[in-house]
Amino acid sequence: MASVARQAGIRKATLARRFASREKLINAVFADRMDADAVTMALGNPDPWHGFTGFSTAVCAIQAADRGFTDVLTTTFPAAKALKARSTEPYHGFLELTARARNSGHLREDFVSEDLVILLMANAGVITATGDAPDIWHRLVGHMLSSDTTPGTDSPPLPEAPAPTAMYLTMAPLTRTGKDGS
Repeated sequence: MASVARQAGIRKATLARRFASREKLINAVFADRMDADAVTMALGNPDPWHGFTGFSTAVCAIQAADRGFTDVLTTTFPAAKALKARSTEPYHGFLELTARARNSGHLREDFVSEDLVILLMANAGVITATGDAPDIWHRLVGHMLSSDTTPGTDSPPLPEAPAPTAMYLTMAPLTRTGKDGS
């Protein structure tokens, strides 16, 4: 809370008067982002597989566009009841998307809803690690969706691989130097 107050240019007491807890602040900031638009659009797609892959990609795109939201998607806030309530509808919609895609024969039978959480966690890691190389996450999502495809059915097209130079520039800051500077 102190860090948020500092970033906002206000005193911690001012923030605390408006938001008595971290959970209330999280509810206020992110509740509007937990709407069901992406899942509603996906459920409206006449092709269940395209609806499923479109939703998965859309949620990962939201992560890439809003790094703060990345934390919300991959973290549990038990006391943030409003946020939890807002996420229930999209979650149930996702379960319906999963059932439809599985029934179409395109989604593997062993896919479970926790696999979406794993995708979001992996995507969050790629987004964090690649920073200024914003499109690298597309490749990860493509690989993950391909792995969720029932063998013998068409996989979604795999996005183009990042150029070697882009990967090098992205990974260079992650490289740790030894004590001798090498």
